[in-house]
Amino acid sequence: MKPLKELLGNLAYTCERGCEDRPVTAVVYDSRKAKEGCLFVCIRGANFDGHSAAGQAVERGAKALVVSGPVQLPPDCDVTVIRVEDTRYALAFLAAAWFDHPAEKLTSIGVTGTKGKTTTTYLVKSILENAGRRVGLIGTIETIIGDDHIHAVNTTPESYVLQEYLYRMVEAGCDTVVMEVSSQALMLHRTQGFVFDFGIFTNLEPDHIGPNEHADFGEYLRCKGMLFGQCRVGIVNCDDAHWEEVVKGHTCSLETYGLSEGAMLRAQDLSFTNDQGRLGMAFRTTGLLEMDAQISMPGRFSVYNALTAMAICRHFSVSKEDIKRALLSAGVRGRIEPVKVSDDFTLLIDYAHNAMALESLLSTLKEYGHGRIVCVFGCGGNRSRERRFDMGEVSGRLADFTVITSDNPRFEEPEAIIGDIVTGIRKTDGAYVTICDRKEAIAYAIDHGQPGDIIVVAGKGHEDYQEIRGVKYPMDDRMLVADILRERDCKN
Repeated sequence: MKPLKELLGNLAYTCERGCEDRPVTAVVYDSRKAKEGCLFVCIRGANFDGHSAAGQAVERGAKALVVSGPVQLPPDCDVTVIRVEDTRYALAFLAAAWFDHPAEKLTSIGVTGTKGKTTTTYLVKSILENAGRRVGLIGTIETIIGDDHIHAVNTTPESYVLQEYLYRMVEAGCDTVVMEVSSQALMLHRTQGFVFDFGIFTNLEPDHIGPNEHADFGEYLRCKGMLFGQCRVGIVNCDDAHWEEVVKGHTCSLETYGLSEGAMLRAQDLSFTNDQGRLGMAFRTTGLLEMDAQISMPGRFSVYNALTAMAICRHFSVSKEDIKRALLSAGVRGRIEPVKVSDDFTLLIDYAHNAMALESLLSTLKEYGHGRIVCVFGCGGNRSRERRFDMGEVSGRLADFTVITSDNPRFEEPEAIIGDIVTGIRKTDGAYVTICDRKEAIAYAIDHGQPGDIIVVAGKGHEDYQEIRGVKYPMDDRMLVADILRERDCKN
């Protein structure tokens, strides 16, 4: 229980009704969870306005409301009404106060950008833990608090949940948190209520533009840039064409990294490595940190991810040996993840689920100059058909052979989705086959693997389900591969 006035301490507000000097038993933003003595924050969402449920919350026992518009209340109710300009913004500060400002007890690192956020956060966690730090992680795949792994619903959770996670990290003995910060989270003020010690920008390409996301690329860019008004030190990829626009109006100090000459931390002398089918990159850094390094993930974008992590971790006085060891051992579930199936060829599982990501991945793998590139993928249902056409065209153009299969069909017929992908691939002269069952498709690629091949199973990455007509059925590409290999062993 906390005094309402204490929770409101960092907010501009007007008390429109009742008394500010009353105790609060909980902070709630879902009216169904309202209980006796709670503070209910009326949030406007894409499909529901919490202001319409204010009366219901009061009937359930709420004694204080935070609003940004009019509400209808039961007659003669004993309730305090606090008006603010933006209730989402207010919720972040209320939640931070409710959990006793946990971010102030942690060193906080926020990573934003179109690509590379997930991999970078895991690399940072690996490097800092190699150096003895206790690191919590919040991101697209999961939240990690000590030994607890919590499945993620959003890349960046709602502000109340975020503050609760930070509080739990402090209780678990963590001294650092590294988290992905989505543009949506910045737009919806989920990361307000505290200041990041480090804010990182990886890159920017058109994405997340459409209904319930961003109106246009300009808004997407501006939302990414909000991080640099909410951090003390900004670390940015100066090779990205948009970086100066992203940091425009920043209030933090700035450092840059990249492959270009102007970068304060620069990677040079890149070379491709292949350790018994495990693809990677070797490089040398100059400027703010001078050392040789190697990462067990393929491609130039992996160098950028490693460089981002190094730019962050140098602020923690991590030794070069700790950095080297962590980069070699780090791996991220579903991000160019190698799965051993044969001594003759390589199989990788990756989350690439749009044309931009698939093109980047396949272009990278072609640089290794080995055998064929075989791409196994499908597309999600109830999503843009253009994505299917584009992904089909990309795979037809860059892969030597494509196996088109099912992903998450949702409420569409898998065959119809596959037909759209075929429309795209037929714009090229790429060879392909269609196999609707995903396990059968992966088995086909493995059974037809040739020496030197790189087989990419794309689209689902870390996901462990297949969504069909509103139901999520267990399905994990790693488990499918394991089942296929086990069945082959039984036959032999």
